[in-house]
Amino acid sequence: MDDKNAFGPLALEGGKPVRTLPLPWELPGSHYIGQEELDMLRQVVESRSPFRYYGPDLRHMVDHLEDAFRSRYGRAHALGVNSGTAALHIALAAIGVGPGDEVLVPGYMWVSCLSAVVRLGAIPRLVDIDDTFCMCPDDLKKKIGPRSKAIMCVHMSGAPGHIDQISEIARGAGIALLEDCAQANGSSLKGKRVGTFGDIAIMSFQLNKNMTAGEGGMIVCDDEGLYNRAFAVHDLGYARDASGRLDVKNEACQLWGIGSRMSEITGAFALAQEKKLDRITGAMRSAKWKIRRALEGTPGLAFRRILDPEGDSGPFLITMHPSAEYCQRFSTVLKAEGIKGQPGGLAFLPMEEWGLHWHFNNQSLVRKTSLQAGGFPWSHPANAFAAEYSYGRGTLPRCDDLCARSSLLTVASCLSEQDIDDIITAFKKVAAHLAA
Repeated sequence: MDDKNAFGPLALEGGKPVRTLPLPWELPGSHYIGQEELDMLRQVVESRSPFRYYGPDLRHMVDHLEDAFRSRYGRAHALGVNSGTAALHIALAAIGVGPGDEVLVPGYMWVSCLSAVVRLGAIPRLVDIDDTFCMCPDDLKKKIGPRSKAIMCVHMSGAPGHIDQISEIARGAGIALLEDCAQANGSSLKGKRVGTFGDIAIMSFQLNKNMTAGEGGMIVCDDEGLYNRAFAVHDLGYARDASGRLDVKNEACQLWGIGSRMSEITGAFALAQEKKLDRITGAMRSAKWKIRRALEGTPGLAFRRILDPEGDSGPFLITMHPSAEYCQRFSTVLKAEGIKGQPGGLAFLPMEEWGLHWHFNNQSLVRKTSLQAGGFPWSHPANAFAAEYSYGRGTLPRCDDLCARSSLLTVASCLSEQDIDDIITAFKKVAAHLAA
């Protein structure tokens, strides 16, 4: 146990802070943007062909990106789209989710997970989390019912939970499993990549994600019928022929689309980043586990359970504290020691401040808000089964407890050894003082 006298007074009590420089931005792929992205983008610009399906000199950037993801994930099909949010909607639409269905979603996720369900006319059914900060298999089994159409397993904060167990539960129940890998692209469990356990999986390339193109997303699956439906929904409801033109004669693909195609510009950027994904996640994983192992045994700190450290993609370090009050105090004191980010960045915060990642902060869900005056989908007759479902605080006890007493450090993909040492020193200093 560290003695508080070894560190000197806290900064909040007139002492010298551990550091004065802000930590780097937490945006993983952004630190690796360079000449490769410029070279890829230049090809698209010079070809004057930014649309993926035809143009004067098409470079096939999205095709190559899809090839890369088929190879990376070992899946038969890959489909580039314009965002992770769109990818969730498309995947659920491909499964056939609609009124009369419920989709099981963990209470710690992102607002896009909920909106994808609601906009299709289905009902989100909340499932509690465990100390992996991912879906709890035991609560999932309790929640599955006759209306359950799909499970959306969200690999939160860079690492998977019990996805192997959840996959078995889904198969046993005969319902579809969608993996949301938006925050865990490049992660794995026991050597098996996330995105390969379920029927269909999505990734995101938004700026906060492990690899980025600013925006963009990817869908992967093995089932050809599922892929064909996803393709039609992501485009304008139809297949395309060899020349890239819409094919309205294919009866298997006569649906309704949302025009969420990936552009060649996004594809070029993401293709350059995909080649760097292992370096990006490797850097974050190495830095995170140096910090975590140095802090193990520190009073007042416990850590999120990571089932497979080697499969952790590394962008977040989650610590748990004895109480909500202790967590808030720890966070305030640690920030005063200089563990904070660039203006506008999020280097460290109590998870109570993690916004729309928590079910009860999604007021559109809590209030069952609709896009229409009639209250759809909550008012749809086929959804009467969910009349008593509630979504506010108290719905998921474990989720609410972990939110209240946990804090989150974003692990930049470019942390220096000095940055790592400062983080460790600051955590130990604050813990020693609060323990005393």
